[in-house]
Amino acid sequence: MKFAFLTDPLSGFKIHKDTSFAMMREAARRGHRIFAFGPEDLALDRGIVSASVQEVFLTGDASNWYRLGAIENCALTSFNAVLQRKDPPFDMEYIYATYLLEHAERAGAKVFNRPSAIRDHNEKLSITQFPHLIAPTLVTRDDARIRAFFAEHGDIILKPLDGMGGAGIFRVTAEGLNLGSIIEMLTDQGRRTIMVQKYIPEIAQGDKRILLIDGQVVPFALARIPQQGEVRGNLAAGGRGVAQALSHRDREIAEYLAPILAQRGLLLVGLDVIGDYLTEINVTSPTCFQEIFDQQAYDVAAMFIDALESASARS
Repeated sequence: MKFAFLTDPLSGFKIHKDTSFAMMREAARRGHRIFAFGPEDLALDRGIVSASVQEVFLTGDASNWYRLGAIENCALTSFNAVLQRKDPPFDMEYIYATYLLEHAERAGAKVFNRPSAIRDHNEKLSITQFPHLIAPTLVTRDDARIRAFFAEHGDIILKPLDGMGGAGIFRVTAEGLNLGSIIEMLTDQGRRTIMVQKYIPEIAQGDKRILLIDGQVVPFALARIPQQGEVRGNLAAGGRGVAQALSHRDREIAEYLAPILAQRGLLLVGLDVIGDYLTEINVTSPTCFQEIFDQQAYDVAAMFIDALESASARS
């Protein structure tokens, strides 16, 4: 099979932990051909969506892990699967790319995750579709509403709706220090909508990443444990990753959501769970394959490529 990865530049991959690399390595091990391109390589011409792609050959050398073939202009329908693995920011260029991918999909391209599903599932906001799974949550740009929420709960988290890696997340405790400044900054003086949630103290035991693959639940989560003095467990913010078996509540949340999200066209999803509560639904480029494999010897990449092969073969 031929798999095309829409991704960030390969030169920036940290292959000891990069999930897209783990996917590529497993696909290549099975004899599949892998290609890479960026959003800037997409084009729609005479009704056909194509991309300037390069075949990726894995060298097995960690210091120089790939070489690239010649640039080819290929219709996206010529691949068995196109994988959307571009990290946010989820800006208008990201959205334009999903429109082009959706156009290719209508022509017969197999795109994972489904472009319309990525657009429809803001990674912060989509949790509000499942109110029985989440902690008290407010979405607003209004200063008075945020202050009333703080007065009710006394210990809150504020975060932007378009961030990743823990960027822009603030905690305000009972003293209320800097609440006004944080509201002003995050909402851009009331011009930007944000999310406010009751603080979940179980963050000390980790922000758990739970993976769903084609409606199936990976049996291990990566608990991302904040470093001392931090409220963010994200690995990008210095959190420590500990792979562990799912708790009863983890599995309950995951098994409830897995068939719903798969039916919506989301082949790979990363749920974030703190304590007993769902906090995010990650659909753009979920990670943590390698950390789970390294610590628990559970081959998430193999499970994913199994699912990708199956999904690509469906009519």
